[in-house]
Amino acid sequence: MRLRLPTIAACVMAVLVLVSPPARAWLESSMTAQMLVQLPLLAAVGAWMASALPASAGEWFARRDRWGINGLLLASMTSLVWMLPRALDAAVDDAWIAGAKFATIPLLIGMPLALSWRRASLVLRGVFLAETIATCFRLGWLYQVSPQRLCSNYLLNDQQRLGYWLLVIGAALFVLLMGKLLAGRFDPGPDAQMQGGER
Repeated sequence: MRLRLPTIAACVMAVLVLVSPPARAWLESSMTAQMLVQLPLLAAVGAWMASALPASAGEWFARRDRWGINGLLLASMTSLVWMLPRALDAAVDDAWIAGAKFATIPLLIGMPLALSWRRASLVLRGVFLAETIATCFRLGWLYQVSPQRLCSNYLLNDQQRLGYWLLVIGAALFVLLMGKLLAGRFDPGPDAQMQGGER
């Protein structure tokens, strides 16, 4: 598969739109919008970009991420950084930090997540989803109960609103995960099936 230039161009345009002052002003006007809209959109651009990589790049990554562990770990660690209040604040106040956000979220969260998910086993996917749910509950609880603003750029009620939605998202993911487990409808993916056959 050759590099899909139209897809790459569309991804670059999407990033440019998200970086534009009007989009930033809207998406960074609230703590909730920045974490639950802007960051997922940037990660989605990275996942979209992964589909346009040439076969050689995909094979290079696969050799270093055979079981999907490294990619999911990289995505998890990077996500934790950008969910911290100090990081959200710094991305609004400091142009260099903002640049790091717009570069690392697509490249270190969206792209590795897209490339690693299909290689990951059911157990690894379950661990990743469980940690995602736990993180939503931990941060949601923190943002809800903290009596002080954790971000200097955002008001306390915005912080509590974000906490509420993180708890809702965590609960929804938990219900979805339990429903799939009870129904036995998890799809291990072609790469995970192949690895299981090799064992």
